[in-house]
Amino acid sequence: MSDREAFLAGERPDDVLMYVADEAVSGIDSLADVGERVEGGAVLVVDGERGRSAFQRATGLDPMAFAREAMDTEGIVDPDCTGGVCPADDGADGEHAARFVFAFAEEQNEDVGDLYAEGDVVHAYVSCSCGQSYSDKWVAGER
Repeated sequence: MSDREAFLAGERPDDVLMYVADEAVSGIDSLADVGERVEGGAVLVVDGERGRSAFQRATGLDPMAFAREAMDTEGIVDPDCTGGVCPADDGADGEHAARFVFAFAEEQNEDVGDLYAEGDVVHAYVSCSCGQSYSDKWVAGER
């Protein structure tokens, strides 16, 4: 099982996942060397603190500020965290592609209820090529 598969299955709740598209940063090959090369970019799964720092270095965005901004707009993030469906895509204004995805998991918490009672919850945040940021969440292993 790859690091990404383990993360998405809820087996790495202390880690963060980041996807970076090829055209979003220079030096994508160096990111792929420490992560997983995927179609259109690279995915890294690393411990939380180191991952937040790596995301900021790679993208120039503070990951928690980015997450707060993206959380205001719901969208659909692909189950593999390498893309999604931008809510700004009305089919008329050009291409919409994920530039960055930042994701973390929150462990199951029955006291909170809702999704959190069902299992670990993956929170994913996307920066689209159109400039829109959006978020999605789901129970780990259920997509």
